[in-house]
Amino acid sequence: MGCFVVLFALISPRLALFFILIFSDWIGRALDGWVVPVLGFFFLPWTLLAYVVMWQVSPHGVDGFDWFIVAFGFVVDIAAYARTSQSRQN
Repeated sequence: MGCFVVLFALISPRLALFFILIFSDWIGRALDGWVVPVLGFFFLPWTLLAYVVMWQVSPHGVDGFDWFIVAFGFVVDIAAYARTSQSRQN
């Protein structure tokens, strides 16, 4: 499953999250409820994908270096929004 997640993430993080939702229970194990996954899917897909994958990789949940990976996903999301804003101005 992990290799497919990486391949789908290269195409789109939302596509990877969709297939994770359909074919596994990773999102259900990593997050409680439905509000945070839905908001993450639409507004911070790289952050949500990084959090869910790091939750599965680490035996004790997200801790230590895993938070760096999640923060990197957040930076990628913010950079995507900045790039979109900059292209609209041009």
